[in-house]
Amino acid sequence: MQREDLELLVTWEMPFGKHKGRLIADLPGNYLNWFAREGFPPGEIGRLLALMQEIDHNGLKNILLPLRQRSGR
Repeated sequence: MQREDLELLVTWEMPFGKHKGRLIADLPGNYLNWFAREGFPPGEIGRLLALMQEIDHNGLKNILLPLRQRSGR
């Protein structure tokens, strides 16, 4: 896990699907868990969704708070 990856979680928006336009860091756990079961999409978005699912699953969302404050989101 790199700091740059965490920054992307609080700045990138979901590009498709039910939660299109929502920040990756704000996606609901059940949606992230669905990807974990069904398969993450290829590429950077899949890598970030997998990272966010791991963070959410382990109750670590608070590590994103300082980055959220810095990004203003």
